[in-house]
Amino acid sequence: MKLKDPESSKVDWNEIRYEVTSGVCTITIDSPERRNSYTPTMATELVSAARTADHDDEVRVVVLTGSGSYFCPGAYLGGGPSTFTFEDGSDGKPPEWRETSGTIDGYRRDGGGRVALAFASMRKPIITAFNGTAVGVGVTMTLPTDIRIASTAARFGFVFAKRGLVPEASSTWFLPRVVGMSAALEWLYTGRVFGADEALEAGLVSRVVAPEDLDSTVRELALEIASGSSAVSVGVSRQMLWGMLTAKSPWEAHRLESRLLQDLGKGHDVREGVSAFLEKRSPRFPLTVPQDYPDYVPPFPDKDKIE
Repeated sequence: MKLKDPESSKVDWNEIRYEVTSGVCTITIDSPERRNSYTPTMATELVSAARTADHDDEVRVVVLTGSGSYFCPGAYLGGGPSTFTFEDGSDGKPPEWRETSGTIDGYRRDGGGRVALAFASMRKPIITAFNGTAVGVGVTMTLPTDIRIASTAARFGFVFAKRGLVPEASSTWFLPRVVGMSAALEWLYTGRVFGADEALEAGLVSRVVAPEDLDSTVRELALEIASGSSAVSVGVSRQMLWGMLTAKSPWEAHRLESRLLQDLGKGHDVREGVSAFLEKRSPRFPLTVPQDYPDYVPPFPDKDKIE
């Protein structure tokens, strides 16, 4: 299905699928001719999809997955040894590989970083369903997602040292925070590919399930969040937890939490949540994101730096 990003009429989504059902937005990496390998086009579409879902009040949860037997096995290497050469466009690459994505200090921005930071900035929870191999940028771009569940068929690898590269997608910030420094360094130093059980042991994923159970497991979790939790509460909590990783002291959290407890405490969602509890029924939270999202909650990361 081809859709257009309402924020940018210039972007057609051709290497992903985007579907919204019952408050759950499913973004599926879908480039079978390249086995879902990452391209700059895919990066642009993933950023577009993240922004579209984040600005849609009907979307309460986002699921990121892949089609077929692959999640994303890393960058497409069809350009050969010059794949990662981004100079003047004279190397014969297709136009998509010469797209600059802007610059930082005069250097071309890392496209994987654009995707990761777009995910990080969202006010909607993101669940990654690893249906198959996720290597290189295929795994690093998912580190800012909130819950990662893997099929037993999934395999992972931070293979940059085997390609003469360094980690990307802001993963030198995210990876040690997700799995700890020791596991992060071992995986980066060796560049080896490993299975779902090792990913689970290190905390890269929170659950490992049989391939035939992956979709239903993720769908059940996504619907539980979408139907039973306040969208505003979830969105604010997401941004606060990530953002407080860089706080100088717990007083920063205390200050923001105090304001939010007072503001949200008198709102419609809290009244509904308490009433539902007392009446022994499921809540029907009326507030949505971004419509009712508190604009004073500091965005993570600084949105001025992720566009």
